[in-house]
Amino acid sequence: MSSPAPHDSSSHSSVWAGRSTEVGLALAVVVVLLVAGSLDSNHSYWRDPGASAHEILRKTVILGIFALGSAVVIIAGGIDLSIGSMIAFGGATFAAVLLALSPQNMKSGHLAPGHLALATGATLLVGFLVGSLHAWLITAVRLPPFVATLATLVGLRSLGRAMVEAINRGLLHSSSTQINVLDPVFRGWVNSIWTRVAAFVILAALFWLLMTRTVVGRRLFALGGNEAATRLSGIRTERLKWLAYCLSAMCASLAGILYVGEQSVADPQTLGRGYELNAIAAAVVGGCSLQGGVGTIPGVALGCLFLNTVIDSINKVIKSGADLYEGLIVGIVVVVAVTYSQLRGAAGRGKQFFAGALGWVAIVTLALIAAALLALWIGRGAALAGGLAALALLALVRFWESRQANA
Repeated sequence: MSSPAPHDSSSHSSVWAGRSTEVGLALAVVVVLLVAGSLDSNHSYWRDPGASAHEILRKTVILGIFALGSAVVIIAGGIDLSIGSMIAFGGATFAAVLLALSPQNMKSGHLAPGHLALATGATLLVGFLVGSLHAWLITAVRLPPFVATLATLVGLRSLGRAMVEAINRGLLHSSSTQINVLDPVFRGWVNSIWTRVAAFVILAALFWLLMTRTVVGRRLFALGGNEAATRLSGIRTERLKWLAYCLSAMCASLAGILYVGEQSVADPQTLGRGYELNAIAAAVVGGCSLQGGVGTIPGVALGCLFLNTVIDSINKVIKSGADLYEGLIVGIVVVVAVTYSQLRGAAGRGKQFFAGALGWVAIVTLALIAAALLALWIGRGAALAGGLAALALLALVRFWESRQANA
């Protein structure tokens, strides 16, 4: 007979710790909107708030769908780097099944509801199988989660392209690497903001119930907090990991269907590229610790909202070519969020970030990055002044850290 589940104090502390993060994120969203609305020459947030809210919400909910799965894996002490490729493979599977069931209907753009249901079920099944593969590689083969999901990050996209080429060659006598899905009814239903919001709200509610109101949820928190202690208490940690990775892959598969409906095409070469970073960023910004055992579902939802609000604000302020900086923005947000998480812990108190020779090199590097960004966005004059200001500010931070350490 197995021992009882560990005490759920870790999950309770995670929930209470997440409250400050959630409130902070809500305030941060308001601040970003106010600042961007003031800097935007068109003042889009003031003149047309409905359209701006629609665009932010549309992107937030679809990010939220696959970020929820990523968050569960992170809370359980793992990591899933394959989400972007799983989105692409899920979308390719969905389109390939539709094409296999009815090539003529795919050409005419009129798909049968039964075929759509079968394709959706097949896509979710593929997500379950990929998640099971991850769990097997991690628990049976003993690969680190980073290595196991990195392998599928590379492999799934290539497999999706090969599958699409093969089915196009066999059914349409074409060597195309993408499949068009043009049914207007399906696209209208999938692209409806209310459909997406409803799907995300239902999914988020189910995940919230799982993580806060069930024994399995408490055990997932315990697994991320201390796997060895969880295993010694008699809990089957392999099954918990299996559940976490299956949920992550299935959420990504569902997102793949939505992206196919949005773009009218399943293109495994480009679909979902880099989205694994967005999912991890949303979870971390929302309060999940990469060390595991910490995080809340409302926090993840607010993390998605904050991330998309920042990206949309940059688009409003910079306008032309703003999409070039999206990856940079996400990277900066992740670094800041993880740093803040570290500083909140006892290990972060009194920590020096710019100590020694390496600290001086980091100061110069960060000042040069600030100067380069200002040169791209504003001009050379601003780059020189901004770079010098950043250099002076970081040097003052180093001086303050040294004084605090010696006090």
